[in-house]
Amino acid sequence: MTPTPSLQDSHLQQSHTSIQQALNWFASQRRHWNYPPNPELQAAVRQDLQALKAALAKIEQPVIRIATFGLVSRGKSAVVNALIGQKILPTGPLHGVTQWPQSIRWPSGDKVQIELIDTPGLDEIAGEARSQMAQEVAYQADLILFIVAGDITRTEYDALCDLKKSCKPLLLVFNKIDLYPEQDRETIFQQLQQLGQNHQNLPIFSADDIVRVAAEPPPLRVRLEFPDAPTQETWETPEPQIEELRQKILQILNQEGRSLLAINALVQTQKAEENIARKTLALRQEEADAIIWKYAQYKALAVAVNPIAVLDLLGGFVTDLFLIRALARLYGLPITSFKAGQLWQKILISSGGLLGAELSSSLILGLSKTTSLLESPGSFTTYASTAFLQGGIAGYSAYIIGQATKTYLAQGCSWGTWGASTVIAEILSQVDPQTFIYRVLQQERKNI
Repeated sequence: MTPTPSLQDSHLQQSHTSIQQALNWFASQRRHWNYPPNPELQAAVRQDLQALKAALAKIEQPVIRIATFGLVSRGKSAVVNALIGQKILPTGPLHGVTQWPQSIRWPSGDKVQIELIDTPGLDEIAGEARSQMAQEVAYQADLILFIVAGDITRTEYDALCDLKKSCKPLLLVFNKIDLYPEQDRETIFQQLQQLGQNHQNLPIFSADDIVRVAAEPPPLRVRLEFPDAPTQETWETPEPQIEELRQKILQILNQEGRSLLAINALVQTQKAEENIARKTLALRQEEADAIIWKYAQYKALAVAVNPIAVLDLLGGFVTDLFLIRALARLYGLPITSFKAGQLWQKILISSGGLLGAELSSSLILGLSKTTSLLESPGSFTTYASTAFLQGGIAGYSAYIIGQATKTYLAQGCSWGTWGASTVIAEILSQVDPQTFIYRVLQQERKNI
């Protein structure tokens, strides 16, 4: 189902709680427990903390940002002017009238404000600067309007694919339809529909996401005939054909706007948390390896000297949990004992049977060790050799778990009761597969 107003407000509240919790945790100096502050790490994550603050402000001061993209002379500024109903942005036949992103408020009468962002032509700026500009604007946007004016070029197609990676809802706006005969217009429209569905089984956009407009029709020569006066000729500018796009945008924002705002803020939070985790892991690499080595020794020793097989496994499991918690504390990433246990199970399952084989071998050796002790109490050599081999296997399994934990902590730092990933998954379970929100979240999952 389409999110109702109450459900949309619930999504906003959920996202606010999640982002506030993330900001409180990652901005706290106590998150690293007893480890001393690392000035280099503090400097590295400063920008990501600002991103968390920006995500929170996005929820507290709700403004829907709609960004236009396209090549030069496709009518991006004209589309913005037509939507607002005033010619605020300059337009003209010159190559690239818009030189930098510009934003304009669009009064909507709703409690969520709308901001339209006009951008320079994607083929007007040098490659690296163009890519950077597109990424920054798409990162801020909640909805993207990609403007074309006919058949799509290779540059436009590549830009569309790149923008799709931003995981933002996208409308394809076929502008300047007044310049084409009806038959040509329909042919191009059908080609656009086919193009949207033929990208490695991953639609760039659906047929319903294509809107046809004439944002700035050229003046037409009109002949005026009078019964008692000579015929005169004059020029008249037709009204823009923009109502279909305006209604499409307002419909999306009315039905999903606040939920889209919540999702985009959560995705922004998710990426910031992952950046913080990745940088933290990189800068505390040596300390992490020292912790893994220490717990590998603890586990090897505990398993080797213990004479009871079942307690071997229990002691090894407890050591693994302490190892996971120790790494989480070093990195300053939130994790409870329960979550540590869940992570241990995930690592065991994802190891492809490797850790399972290690545990089985350790159990068999543990039983052999116990049997040798019971049957031949004086056979110390047999007991010692078995214990040594079992301890080595246990220490190696601790090493594997420690290395896997580093990866999972970086990728799963946004999971938890109110983690961004958890809230995103919950919202996904509440929305209809036909909504923009569902498609955005599915794309986000494919990119992870």
